Amino acid sequence: MKKALFILTFISTFCFINAQQYEFETIIDLEATDVISQGRTGTCWSFSASSFLESEIMRLTGKTIDISEMYNVRHTYPKKAWIYVMRQGKAQFSQGGLAHDVMNSISEFGLVPNYVYSGLKDGQDNHDHSKLVKELKETLELYLKDSKAYVTDWKQDVATILDTHLGSDITSFNYEGVQYTPKSFLEMTKIKPEDYVTITSFSHAPYYSKFVLNIPDNFSNGSFYNVPLNDMMTTIDNALKNGFTVELDCDVSEKTFSSKHGLAIIPEEGISSDFALVNAGKEKEITQEYRQQEFENYNTTDDHLMHITGILKDQNGTTYYKVKNSWGKNPERTANDGYIYMSESYMKLKTISVMVHKDAVPNTIKEKFSSLN
Repeated sequence: MKKALFILTFISTFCFINAQQYEFETIIDLEATDVISQGRTGTCWSFSASSFLESEIMRLTGKTIDISEMYNVRHTYPKKAWIYVMRQGKAQFSQGGLAHDVMNSISEFGLVPNYVYSGLKDGQDNHDHSKLVKELKETLELYLKDSKAYVTDWKQDVATILDTHLGSDITSFNYEGVQYTPKSFLEMTKIKPEDYVTITSFSHAPYYSKFVLNIPDNFSNGSFYNVPLNDMMTTIDNALKNGFTVELDCDVSEKTFSSKHGLAIIPEEGISSDFALVNAGKEKEITQEYRQQEFENYNTTDDHLMHITGILKDQNGTTYYKVKNSWGKNPERTANDGYIYMSESYMKLKTISVMVHKDAVPNTIKEKFSSLN
């Protein structure tokens, strides 16, 4: 015990003496729209995927378009409700979702600009879905309690609640002097939902196969391409180096994920989180085995989705990813104008999955999946 205590004291003293505040050099910085806030909602999946699509629209067309996050939310809730009812309440019904739910939504219902469908009603300037979710859940529970005694159409009741809180559906609108439907607007942006793939890395499923990842927010049973950890990281790097941004689903529950400091790191054992968030130092080596262990013991969960737009390095040569968050830009609570600088170690350990355009996947990986070619 005394020996272990001595070692920890030595490490802490050594780190303190050699403390260096972070200095970052930008390596890659891809185009993205401004950081905004998801407000009091659990819809990071739509905010992050919408930001990702906005960067894709820039890449494909050169246009900067603020697309509606809430249009995707409006069309995803009925799908969640249907699954919840058909599974007789033996499923999760919450505000959460994943990036592929946005792709499913735009495939069926198209895209609209944010000014056409903001999801804000009655003079609201911030999103708050607490009443919306409460009313939806109460309606579904009432139907499940006694479907025969339910006198109206529950599906129509869900639609009415969504219309009341978010706004009625959109059939056509004017954008830059041209009349569009949501489907024709999607076509104009050149976004093809079928061109986007979700990649993960877990050893409980065969590598270079597709499988349904059993996490709570995967209510729609989306399939993931499974690759070894090094291949997942190679895909992220290859995408960014070739002008593609990356959609990210990850765990943000660690003490070393800090919006206030604008950092997400995995320091070596014995280094306190408070010290590591201020001083650049060595990080833990992340293996496939450790990543799997942390997933299976619930230390890594699908907490939050964000948008990777670049790469940085600190003065020690450590790689960080520039990650766009959706918690706003309040300087008292968020650093780096609302971005998180996420270390390579954190990315390796805490990433649930990433979504990229299929052209961003390296050929050496793509050729192992016939459906990616």
